[in-house]
Amino acid sequence: MAVEWEQVIVDAADPIALGRWWQRALGWVVVDQDDEIIEIRPAPDRKPGLLFVPSSEPKTGKNRLHIDLRPDDRDAEVERFLSLGARRADVGQTGEESWVVLADPEGNEFCILGSAH
Repeated sequence: MAVEWEQVIVDAADPIALGRWWQRALGWVVVDQDDEIIEIRPAPDRKPGLLFVPSSEPKTGKNRLHIDLRPDDRDAEVERFLSLGARRADVGQTGEESWVVLADPEGNEFCILGSAH
């Protein structure tokens, strides 16, 4: 049996705004959008994508699933994400980690991992 990973669904208070934020942050392209949803991918023919859909429920705790990003330069990417509107997030890290935890404008945590070698 074959399966293909199509996308990750992200519930959002404002899916269009959050999807556009991630599009800018990742440098991805919009492959689908209407008044309520937006899907972005690395390129039109590359998967998986991120599909942002409306949710009326507020975020109440730490995400059970999050994105890890591996940059060439961790510190430069952290600063770039912060300049785009991300904020630092505390999920119980000790300070000894090689990654930095950030949150997007709606509070979804993600990690900027240590620089690639």
